[in-house]
Amino acid sequence: MTAIPTPARVELPGKAPVMTRMGWSAFIVALIAVCAVAPLLNLMLPADSIFHMSDYAVALVGKIMCYAICALAMDLIWGYTGILSLGHGVFFALGGYAMGMYLMRQIGRDGNYKSDLPDFMVFLDWKTLPWHWTFSDSFVATLILIVVVPGLVAFVFGFFAFRSRIKGVYFSIITQAMTFAAMLLFFRNETGFGGNNGFTDFKRILNIPVATPSMRMTLFVLTGLTLLGFFLFAKWLVASKFGRVLQAIRDAETRVMFSGYNPLGYKLTIWTLSAIMCGVAGALYVPQVGIINPSEMSPANSIEIAIWAAVGGRATLIGPIVGAFIVNSAKSWLTVAAPEFWLYFLGALFIAVTLFLPNGVVGLVKKFSAGRKP
Repeated sequence: MTAIPTPARVELPGKAPVMTRMGWSAFIVALIAVCAVAPLLNLMLPADSIFHMSDYAVALVGKIMCYAICALAMDLIWGYTGILSLGHGVFFALGGYAMGMYLMRQIGRDGNYKSDLPDFMVFLDWKTLPWHWTFSDSFVATLILIVVVPGLVAFVFGFFAFRSRIKGVYFSIITQAMTFAAMLLFFRNETGFGGNNGFTDFKRILNIPVATPSMRMTLFVLTGLTLLGFFLFAKWLVASKFGRVLQAIRDAETRVMFSGYNPLGYKLTIWTLSAIMCGVAGALYVPQVGIINPSEMSPANSIEIAIWAAVGGRATLIGPIVGAFIVNSAKSWLTVAAPEFWLYFLGALFIAVTLFLPNGVVGLVKKFSAGRKP
């Protein structure tokens, strides 16, 4: 009697860790730098010290960290899901406007017209607040709106776009049209968002003056912690089963459908999460920069977000963060040293990266490191 062979056991690969030991070490170093080193250099050391971190540097790095959150959000949908959005600036601006409305209400009667209404409403002879300003005096409600408004807009837009199976360059063009339409809408005075001037002249947040070194550093630390938190969340997400399905959708969406998965839910979820991340970044950006206006919704700003991700390296998570710092640091220097050449530099950089560094700066570093190993 012939024995039936026992089928060989197949060992499934174990779940990969969120980060390597070196990655965790770098994460802890970044955490210490944000929470301890930067406050020490800015608040404790005298201004004439060579190690002093100026208020300008605090504001600049805080602003770039907000941009880095947007670049990280772009990497989740473009680098890992294959969806190129040219309209993420609108989600960034919606979060910023939600925070700006609260900051405008915090001005109270300290405005130029000594009115309970924001100055631009008094100038336009408005008598009452519009309905969409109802909860703008509540900080808790503002935090909810920062998440809900960009997330809801993204969910509705994404549901109809993804259900219609719009993809590729057509999806990119539609998202660009979306942000351009939103910009034109917010430019109108009757919408109640300050028209082309937007919101500015902020005084307080939670009844604490905004323009103080301690508040600036508090916002800096909150922004850094948010960036590190989103980075850790993104690392966990892309290493999970959900993340692997996203990458499968990027590489072969039709095969994913034949395997029994419905891409709609996955694409809609990551699209909405990405929009929320941009909304949070916009809310952190406004009190540090001191202004929010419709120009933040310009298509050029959304294209820049994609450039940060491409320069740093897509599908790496750390790459877009690096790209945001590289491009915006260069922008801060060039717009002072040679402002007329900034846009030419940006275009040339994007072309050079596309032709010679398809994997971005991080990809080049990895290639160089691998080449040096014996």
